[in-house]
Amino acid sequence: MAISRTDKGEHVFLVAYDISDTKRWRQVFRTMKGYGFRLQLSVWQCRLSGVRRVQMAMDLDVLIDQSEDVVAIFDLGSAENVDVKVETLSRDTFVPIERRANIV
Repeated sequence: MAISRTDKGEHVFLVAYDISDTKRWRQVFRTMKGYGFRLQLSVWQCRLSGVRRVQMAMDLDVLIDQSEDVVAIFDLGSAENVDVKVETLSRDTFVPIERRANIV
């Protein structure tokens, strides 16, 4: 798992996974709800800082069976500079994640 980060800002990530066991798949699905927006059943768009991205990878790593499952994390670039464009051939399910304050 290579991490090359030179900036401290948020990046946009695309996370896709193929989990062979239904129980593990559900656990990964529930975990991903805390990190991003679901585009497809096992594909997520996330806007994360470097620290949150590492935490996400660690959370997922303990859930999967590395001999059977695959989780791919694609770094699409700085959230400030990347203009994510997605073409869908069916109903439009893509909504870019905007930066906004979360009040707890």
